[in-house]
Amino acid sequence: MDALRAATVRPEVELTPTRPPARLATYAYAVTGTVQQDGAELADGRLVLLHEPAGQGAWHGTFRLVTLVRADLEPEMAADPLLAEVGWSWLTGALQAHGAAYEAPSGTVSRCSSHYFGGLGARPVSTTVEIRASWTPREPEAGPDLLPHLAAWCDLLCASAGLPPATPGGGGGTGGEGPGGPGGGPVVPMPSRRGPRR
Repeated sequence: MDALRAATVRPEVELTPTRPPARLATYAYAVTGTVQQDGAELADGRLVLLHEPAGQGAWHGTFRLVTLVRADLEPEMAADPLLAEVGWSWLTGALQAHGAAYEAPSGTVSRCSSHYFGGLGARPVSTTVEIRASWTPREPEAGPDLLPHLAAWCDLLCASAGLPPATPGGGGGTGGEGPGGPGGGPVVPMPSRRGPRR
């Protein structure tokens, strides 16, 4: 956890320590992150590190990383029928690219559209993508190296904001059951945003 507090991340991402959820594990640490570009906030999220010294069966380990990431979508991306698969690839591809070994990933990718009426009727339809995920960092004898996981999470934030990955091509590194872990693959960024989050 000390390594996460001292980490240096890509300049588009601003991290802020926050209160972790209670009663999920004996030890927990959490940060919120926002993606800033040209003074506009493009995406936000939270990353929680859980540690249970005795382990939990569903985790397949003693540590677990849990995240929620949200970003507004451009209309062409919101209509993409492969949005869920692409959104999941932002996570697995980023973990692969940073060599963040992991296992037991799970999560959901959701889109939510808002239509405005009455006094708000002039606003255009807006669509938000929400990525909820958790995974277990592999633990060598010295304990898990969490910095690649944090770097991958920052790339997930940036990919959801339409920015390219920090590492080219999404290659390199290993994941859960093969290169990049289950469902791994290259990171596919979204089209660039036209404006800030609403």
